[in-house]
Amino acid sequence: MEHSHLEEEISGKKLLITIFLNFIITAAEAIGGIISGSLSLLSDALHNFSDGMAVIISYFALRLSLMEASPRKTFGYKRAEVFAAFINAMVLIVISIFVFREAFERFFNPVEIRGSLMVSVAFVGLIANLFAVYLLREESNKSINIRSAFVHLVADSISSLAVLSGGVFIILFGFYLIDPVLTLIIGIYVLKEGYTILNRTINIIMQSVPEHIDVFEVKKEIEKIYGVNDVHHIHIWQLSEREIFFDAHVDLKEDVSLSEGCAITSEIENLLKDKFEINNATIQLEYAVCEDRATIKQTGRNKKKKIS
Repeated sequence: MEHSHLEEEISGKKLLITIFLNFIITAAEAIGGIISGSLSLLSDALHNFSDGMAVIISYFALRLSLMEASPRKTFGYKRAEVFAAFINAMVLIVISIFVFREAFERFFNPVEIRGSLMVSVAFVGLIANLFAVYLLREESNKSINIRSAFVHLVADSISSLAVLSGGVFIILFGFYLIDPVLTLIIGIYVLKEGYTILNRTINIIMQSVPEHIDVFEVKKEIEKIYGVNDVHHIHIWQLSEREIFFDAHVDLKEDVSLSEGCAITSEIENLLKDKFEINNATIQLEYAVCEDRATIKQTGRNKKKKIS
């Protein structure tokens, strides 16, 4: 737990550096865009500003997730990162739509700009963005929240590269259509990544079973344990990206003693952790008690549609 807390502190510091870099880039591109008359630089400045705000959201969500549990928030604030990733994913999708619109407008209305200034500012933005991507690269594989910020920064890097390439083509060939072509590529990438993150966060918020877990396989494996007759009323969900919960009724073959029941519970918990990465389990041991033994307990209108 202390090791995880230290990792999150390091991630927080890297996010702060990233926020600072983002707003420096935004200011530079905004000024450069106004002086050069480059719409693409101004658009990229807006893109960087929105991404800077996204990283701020990620940072505060990370800080909030470190707060201790309380009598009112018994799980603490761990889901804050999931909500931050959800917001950032929505922003990514909105940005991709904006990028598509800008690209199509430029196909029909190319803008004449000062290519040399465009290249200079875009190069500075590219270097700063690549450094920010490098800072968060490792952490992006550990947290969906930081992953959402990381994708924003990757999109910024590609956007800066596109503006830089567009400036070079404009200087050498006066070819303005390269800008909207590259912009469309950026938009497709941003939309794809935004949708992927949005889908994952919605699954966690809706308490869906994690994609790598099959409820019926879990049931089958538990029922292989000596003394277990049946497993029913199963619930599997994620509180956060790292914490998976399991809740179920376990019917035993015999009316065993408390110590024997605890041994069976311990064996089930080890199985869940080792094979399915489920690190929080609540197991209700029973002996010939439940009449309804559906794997998934149905409530309300769904009672008629029994799942066995």
